[in-house]
Amino acid sequence: MPSRRSLLALAALPAAARAQTARWVPDRPVRVVVPFAPGGTTDVVARVLAEGAAAALGQSVVVENRPGGAAGLVGMDAVAKAAPDGQTILVHSNAHVIAPALVARLPFDPIGDFAGIAHLGRIPQVLVVNPTSGITDLAGLLAKLQAEPGKHHFASAGIGSAVHVAGEVFRAASGTDIQPVHYRGGGPAMQAVVTGDAIFVVDPIPSALGIIRGGAVRPLAIAGPQRVGSLPEVPTAAEAGLPEFRHEAWLVALAPARTPPAALAALQAAFAAAQQQAAARLAELSVQPVPEVATPAQVMEFLQAEMRRGVTLLRAAGVQPE
Repeated sequence: MPSRRSLLALAALPAAARAQTARWVPDRPVRVVVPFAPGGTTDVVARVLAEGAAAALGQSVVVENRPGGAAGLVGMDAVAKAAPDGQTILVHSNAHVIAPALVARLPFDPIGDFAGIAHLGRIPQVLVVNPTSGITDLAGLLAKLQAEPGKHHFASAGIGSAVHVAGEVFRAASGTDIQPVHYRGGGPAMQAVVTGDAIFVVDPIPSALGIIRGGAVRPLAIAGPQRVGSLPEVPTAAEAGLPEFRHEAWLVALAPARTPPAALAALQAAFAAAQQQAAARLAELSVQPVPEVATPAQVMEFLQAEMRRGVTLLRAAGVQPE
């Protein structure tokens, strides 16, 4: 119980300061919007963290998939226009800051209409192919693409997704003539490789790991600076002979702009507790913490820097807003 002195000190504060000092508690289930189809990395990690966040908040946390539109536009728009009461959250990926490169007239501002909650982790990506393709390493994939220009395509989880951008990084690094085919999320994109409809996909490891271990796809290279513990036998792209092929996904939690600071603080603490509780599971999925982005303000600074980098990358790939 708080002491009489602390209660008197709180009462002496201005009303606005008392509102920010008081702990915010949700009065109904918190809705976490994932703007992609079930089965992709954003969905997997959101569901891993939902249980721990619910325990910290003392309220249910419900994950809702809202796929549709370039870069997850439908889900982003729903959260941007939701009541700023802390009850509706967006869990999004690199695609959040790519939206201006894809859509000429967005119905919202991907920076100004959101408030930061938490950085949920940095995620290495892995390039995989169908094991029946006869391709056993990155050199073999490059040789096939160079011998058959324009014949193959890679799978994308949607325009502007981390999966799409990673494929574009591969195309630029390899100089190969290959185009994307866009699917409605990471799960459908991976399935296109499983069925042989796409020659490869560069998927974040959390969503790819189970399929790799099941033998439905073959991993060729990690698109990151180092090997990962969950796939120790898979070389980095640099080790496999293509050092320019480097791209990592990331995830953040956001709220609508004008969400009260007390709600943002409570949500940030809840996600921090969830990350700690699920640390072993996140490590198994190769989700790496980003301690340097720890506060809501730092999340927004991070997004602004990533937007500048991501838009420049897609412009260089020839992607123009429509």
